[in-house]
Amino acid sequence: MSDQNILTAVGRSDMGKGASRRLRRSGGKVPGIVYGGGNPAVPITLLEKELNKAMATESFFSQILNVKIDGGDQQAVVRDVQRHPATERVMHIDFLRIRADRVIQVSVPIHFLNEDTAPGVKMGGGNAQHAMTELEVSCLPAALPEFVELDMGEAEIGQILHISDIKLPEGVTSVSLALGEDHDSLVATIAAPRAEVEETEGDAEGDAAAGADDAADEPEGEG
Repeated sequence: MSDQNILTAVGRSDMGKGASRRLRRSGGKVPGIVYGGGNPAVPITLLEKELNKAMATESFFSQILNVKIDGGDQQAVVRDVQRHPATERVMHIDFLRIRADRVIQVSVPIHFLNEDTAPGVKMGGGNAQHAMTELEVSCLPAALPEFVELDMGEAEIGQILHISDIKLPEGVTSVSLALGEDHDSLVATIAAPRAEVEETEGDAEGDAAAGADDAADEPEGEG
């Protein structure tokens, strides 16, 4: 885990949708809340410019953040972000407090390694396709990784890579895999080149057409 992102916030007492709208209109401020960890929820206000800058880093959503509220430190992770449906502007953000002795569940990015050198890509001309780009993991806060890695260096055309193929750091487990082997979902695969797929589809259509012609040439049975 790298150095923590630090966000500066101010506690607020003005609540409700109307208050949140006034905050956003007052000059680049975003309402939010910090809750959990056995302590009361604290409504907060953050500067939109500072929040957007922090959110531009990939690790923001999988990292333990230091939220400074009126000078006091709160260790937390992002739990939910509400955005405007048209502009994608952040309308509200929720933070969940963490405790060093309590396991947390966080979605972290998946980094795909050696895609370009995979046999199915380099020699077979296939394309790497991702079915998942994040993995929900469970661990103590100190073990939380910024990302996990899936090595595709040996993948052939048509080969499917699952969650179980991701190498997880010590102390980190997959939330899905903890539910059983039936939850070992597809993460990535090497798809055949498009020309090859089209050729296969064309052959199948040709066979179907030939079969239809043969059927049409057969004499009708006597009634």
